[in-house]
Amino acid sequence: MSRAQRLLELIQILRGHRYPVSGEALAAELDISLRTLYRDIATLQAQGADIRGEAGVGYILQPGFML
Repeated sequence: MSRAQRLLELIQILRGHRYPVSGEALAAELDISLRTLYRDIATLQAQGADIRGEAGVGYILQPGFML
């Protein structure tokens, strides 16, 4: 899977959850390392995605984000 496909898949996964998802669960679902997940989330945030993360809670995509 290319990086662009992975980033799109990450957005789609986050869109499908109403509650925070742990980094470990996201990394496992995408079959990537936790460090790669952190980099991907930082990339999406830099591109304008309103992804919120909290240690011990997880990540959530705020409503209203459009590709």
